[in-house]
Amino acid sequence: MSRDDYSRAATGPLVGVRVVDLTINVLGPLATQILGDMGADVIKVEPPGGDPMRRLGPGTDKNMASHFMSLNRNKRSVELDLKRPAAQAALKALIDGADVLALSMRADAARRLGLDYDSLAASNPRLIYAAATGYAAHGPYRDRPAYDDVIQGESGFAGLNAAAGGGAARYAPMALADKYCGTQLASAVAMALYARERTGRGQAARLPMLETMTAFNIADHFWHAAFDRPGDGAGFPRVLSQHRRPYPATDGHIALMAVTDAQWRRLFAALEAPELADDPRFADMAGRVEHVDALYGFVADRIAEKSVAHWRAAFDAADVPNAAMASLDDIFADDYLRETGFFQTLSHPEMGATLQSAPPIAFEDTPANIHRPQPLLGADSEAVLTEAGLDAAAIAAALDRGSETD
Repeated sequence: MSRDDYSRAATGPLVGVRVVDLTINVLGPLATQILGDMGADVIKVEPPGGDPMRRLGPGTDKNMASHFMSLNRNKRSVELDLKRPAAQAALKALIDGADVLALSMRADAARRLGLDYDSLAASNPRLIYAAATGYAAHGPYRDRPAYDDVIQGESGFAGLNAAAGGGAARYAPMALADKYCGTQLASAVAMALYARERTGRGQAARLPMLETMTAFNIADHFWHAAFDRPGDGAGFPRVLSQHRRPYPATDGHIALMAVTDAQWRRLFAALEAPELADDPRFADMAGRVEHVDALYGFVADRIAEKSVAHWRAAFDAADVPNAAMASLDDIFADDYLRETGFFQTLSHPEMGATLQSAPPIAFEDTPANIHRPQPLLGADSEAVLTEAGLDAAAIAAALDRGSETD
């Protein structure tokens, strides 16, 4: 793609929706990038110096580092110091004309800035107020700080590695809580917009990270707790097996999963052990769950005897889902992902060539697209504030340009 590709119009299902984005770091920016990919006009309001992610990772510009680049396309940037009354007034004008406000600050901080839902809805009753916090707004932890690692630990996720026989507890090697909660926040916005189409009214949609991640974590681990007997044991034995991992072959690793009785019969045949299909331990799902360590241990031992290519051919012929395990470097060189257009090379007007992942969801009539480059800090301040109806003097005051009497 060339620089001119960024001049094309947005085409996603959210074209016409305006989002004021007060979020920083990962969770909120990921959510609003998804909305931007889907066509929304996302206005990223940044504090002086910008989102801290602007300076995390490599980059040719100190304010356009890799982490920021991966989370902030399809947005415009306005830089406002919200400690100043003129900047607060400018932000209020933006919100009054918006469909969505996304924020990730604690409730007390929002109230101090006049950014609580009741205050904003009084002048914009159609506003969708999408607030991500660490904990539920009605609970005793509502103003506790929280970050990804804290929530991974508190939701029980970080302890799963130890429970699965993997040694010490550890965090997922990614900002898992931030990314999952970010996708959920974007989903909540879309659902609230749909409700507004029916009722004509906006509403607050509040996403607490702890509850969201706990629901995600526990969904397949209720086990006896599903019948209100948590003391009898929670945790799905199959996914907690120490042998559930990519299987080492002679020259790499293979990922493999069979579920149905028919798939296991075909898998046993491909492993040259068809007799195991009639073994009482492995003949049905209940037996396989009860004896999962023995089952997965056998599969691991057999796969270790031959190459990835051998097993992939055998499992493909048996119609059993499988794949070669990929490293991060492998992903970027993957022929399939290149052929489907998942990776796109775009020429950023200031940063030059950039590699980005395309929006993965395909809408047939309103396809998502990448139509704006990641913005320089404050690059759109004057244009956006002019659109909001501010005159030149108000814009100068909001941006702290020239004299001001706050």
